[in-house]
Amino acid sequence: MGAIAASGHPEALDLFRRILIASAAVPVVFSPVYFEVEAGGKLYDEMHVDGSVVNQVFLYGPVLKPLKTLKELGIERMRRNFRVYVIRNTQIKPNWEAVKPLVRSIAPRSVSSLIKAQGIGDLYRIYTTSMRDRFDFNLAFIPDEMDIANRHDEFDNRVIKVLFETGYKLAHDGYRWRKTPPGFFPVSQDDTVAQ
Repeated sequence: MGAIAASGHPEALDLFRRILIASAAVPVVFSPVYFEVEAGGKLYDEMHVDGSVVNQVFLYGPVLKPLKTLKELGIERMRRNFRVYVIRNTQIKPNWEAVKPLVRSIAPRSVSSLIKAQGIGDLYRIYTTSMRDRFDFNLAFIPDEMDIANRHDEFDNRVIKVLFETGYKLAHDGYRWRKTPPGFFPVSQDDTVAQ
């Protein structure tokens, strides 16, 4: 996005805006954004939606190994300790919901459950990558105690206000970052079984 903004191209602003709109286009809820592209000498319309279809949150691909690359380049690890901060704008706990035994009721609930599970999987992937690369992992998410499960409108001002006030209070009081993903409890040396 920085390269697009800095390009000086006359259509850069329009492209920048369209990419932002596409990145917020939740499938089925909002219309996709189309981009005209050329491939193999032919013009196509590419349809783009919110990237959470693939990953809801990411650090960098597991193929990248920054510490190994630095070592291969002859650069010793910097004295600075690297930290990873992940802020999930959702609750982690599953939300109970009554579902009628009809496909039109089961399908959206199934997709919602799948998206929540995928998001937790993303947190585990980031955590394992952070551990591999010896980065300090830090996680924040909407507290499970908050009763926002029955909201019907993502942009309900009352819900947004409660979320903001809760976040402000948690930050003001000195937020205690989670050091592991939800449900993960590292085994201590005392807990290991002698072989």
